[in-house]
Amino acid sequence: MILTVTLNAAVDRTYRIPHFKLDRVHRPSKQWVTAGGKGINVARVLHTLGADVVATGILGGQTGEFILKSLEQSGIAARFVKTSEDSRLCIAVIDEITGYQTEINEVGPRVSQYEVEQLEQTVAALIETHQCDYVALSGSVPPGVDDCIYARLISMANKSGTQAVLDSSGAPLQDAIEAKPWMVKPNRYEMASLIGRHDLSAADVPRAIGWLHGRGVSNIALTLGALGALLCSEDRVWWAKPPKVTPISAVGCGDSFVGGFLYGMSQRLCPPSALAIAMGAAAANLESYGAAMMPKDLILKRSENVTIQEIGMDEIGHAILI
Repeated sequence: MILTVTLNAAVDRTYRIPHFKLDRVHRPSKQWVTAGGKGINVARVLHTLGADVVATGILGGQTGEFILKSLEQSGIAARFVKTSEDSRLCIAVIDEITGYQTEINEVGPRVSQYEVEQLEQTVAALIETHQCDYVALSGSVPPGVDDCIYARLISMANKSGTQAVLDSSGAPLQDAIEAKPWMVKPNRYEMASLIGRHDLSAADVPRAIGWLHGRGVSNIALTLGALGALLCSEDRVWWAKPPKVTPISAVGCGDSFVGGFLYGMSQRLCPPSALAIAMGAAAANLESYGAAMMPKDLILKRSENVTIQEIGMDEIGHAILI
């Protein structure tokens, strides 16, 4: 069983607008509305692939009710803590002519300390009752939730023998590293921020990976956009190169990567095979409208065209320069 935690769930609205310009009135040529938030996207990919998954987190108001109903209709088990303010709305505008994508993401509802405590109790209960193998902790932290929340949840998972995967940024990511998650999945800019840089140079990559390993993080999945991803264990490194696809929307690619990887690991595949599914899921998401809405057969088809190369620790910096 895999548990996903989404502290800042959302309703995602995606508009396709040709020739999008500022200070104009536009009418979308097409639009999509889906339940979102990074952990929910992870849960959707896992469910699509056939994994046992349960989603938890915090939901509020009418948007929260929409998210919960959407999960139930999709057959995804959900156990969320309710808050009074509305869960956020995230809008993506895609210009189908230029390929440019503009996003507007609300901050999220203010959550009380009591609701935070309820969430922690819910996660603890779900880990115990479902004997979870993995817990995916994804996304931003809404107002009222302290930056140490992920660190506490990781410590809780570690005590129960559940392997925690973290995909966040900023202070919540920094604080959570000290709790020793089993895996982190930063992009290049999130990785750079961990070592006080604005971007990664070739020399920075091994330094950042060594920094994380030195703090007890066993696995690092560094996503690099069109260049693919690096999976770095404590003694081996694999570079996944994605298949060629026509990009439509990048929203949810990182979440799809996490979902694909955890599916592979839950099926007892070796890390490079799980990495191929992760990269295939990200590629399938890139060529689809709506975050993590692609079908299983497309994920598996794209996974077959992922190139996995094992490289030395001294070669990892070159992956970001190709």
